[in-house]
Amino acid sequence: MIKHTIKTSDSLGISTDCLVIGVYADGRLTPTATKVDRSSNGLIKSLLKRGDIAGKCGQTLMVPCGTNLRAKRLLLVGLGDQKKLNTDAFTDIVQSTAKALQDAGITTVVLALAEGNVEKRKLEERIRIIVETFSDFCYQFNKLKSNKSQLKKTFPETILFPLTNKQDATQVRKYINQGKAISQGVELTRDLANLPGNICTPSYLAAQARKLQRSHQLKVSILNEQQMRTLKMGSLLSVSRGSREPAKLIIMEYRGGPKNMAPIALVGKGLTFDAGGISLKPAGKMDEMKYDMCGGASVFGTLVAAAELKLPLNVIGIVPSSENLPDGAANKPGDIVTSMSGKTIEILNTDAEGRLILCDALTYARRYNPDVVIDIATLTGACVVALGDPASGLFSKHDKLASEILQAGEVSGDYAWRLPLWDQYQKQINSPFADIQNIGGSGGGAITAACFLARFTEDLNWAHLDVAGTAYKSGAQKGATGRPVRLLTQFLIERAKTKSQANS
Repeated sequence: MIKHTIKTSDSLGISTDCLVIGVYADGRLTPTATKVDRSSNGLIKSLLKRGDIAGKCGQTLMVPCGTNLRAKRLLLVGLGDQKKLNTDAFTDIVQSTAKALQDAGITTVVLALAEGNVEKRKLEERIRIIVETFSDFCYQFNKLKSNKSQLKKTFPETILFPLTNKQDATQVRKYINQGKAISQGVELTRDLANLPGNICTPSYLAAQARKLQRSHQLKVSILNEQQMRTLKMGSLLSVSRGSREPAKLIIMEYRGGPKNMAPIALVGKGLTFDAGGISLKPAGKMDEMKYDMCGGASVFGTLVAAAELKLPLNVIGIVPSSENLPDGAANKPGDIVTSMSGKTIEILNTDAEGRLILCDALTYARRYNPDVVIDIATLTGACVVALGDPASGLFSKHDKLASEILQAGEVSGDYAWRLPLWDQYQKQINSPFADIQNIGGSGGGAITAACFLARFTEDLNWAHLDVAGTAYKSGAQKGATGRPVRLLTQFLIERAKTKSQANS
């Protein structure tokens, strides 16, 4: 974990391996860059004039320092057009900075990039972006490599943020702590999701929840299959019938608010491996189906972030966890099962299993009389087709809740986009033999999946996040992203702020 500190003294007087400063594409300099230029007899402007750096967005130039500065090196970073410097561009710039520091083997940094004027972002918000982006960049998953020493890369160990105004310090520390807590939650989410299915089984997930009971004082309950049978969770249990790994229903409770405060329930799909069941998936990229538990993993991460921040809220995390494999006892197309709610479900495609485990978990969430219920799932390939990987799909019939989630996405940079949940789509999942069928027609697959879940949340303040396109990456960058932990944690932060203002 990177150590983050702040100082209100002159950044030029701080001893460090590297001082990072920003320059704009039009030649303008940030305040610290201006000080450096004056102290170094016009070094920065001469570098710009010679074309060694043009100030283009994300461009970097490492130069040795003269005797007038206590930093051993300067890293000049291009901030692009000042009028176009938005959150996404700034995040890319920070990533380029982290890469340049890593390549140079820098361990201690004085980083003055937050002086850049980012559209709609205050100083403390810019610093939080830096904290989170560096954490993302420095993440490595090498737990299962046999020789970790050869894989270890040099990352910055200490980042110091220079502040010109002492009055900013309190707010900046608050946002640094937010960034660190969110990063911790993201890292846990990525670690769980990146594990292979032979290690990260439902029982393994349950054991990790038990660890959080000790480390983060969460109340944890694990329901086994017999207990779920008693509760008549026929839909969830039908999915696990094809696996030798028993299903688990994992319940984690963070109690930071008053006892009488209605909780926020987060329900995350925890399919630790999804082969599709009898409706077997194609072999290509089937290894990536270990990521079908990313929704559940994000619930783990968000609970950790909430606990680290000691948010004055009550949050219930519910993760139905199972495998979906072909077997003589597995669900067959045409089977009809009875959910915990009593609704019967015709299973037309056994690969549409996420909604089968979620519907029982959503019904179970009712016992907590939640103020809000949000489910998170890598639910449909159709959502990837619709939105790609920039945004998660958001579905809700509650405009206020949807607006809060969208706003949390904008603030956190972990975007969501709202898709329709109109009644016209509901007819696609009507079954001639049961109350509901688990797939619709060939079109609108992400919407009909959400419509299915809506049948079990009709009187709840509920939203559904389809993270199939955002929770992990394929190809050369294959791995879990930790999304939507940032969005969910920001949602909780804003909720806590609203509750605090209402009580003041």
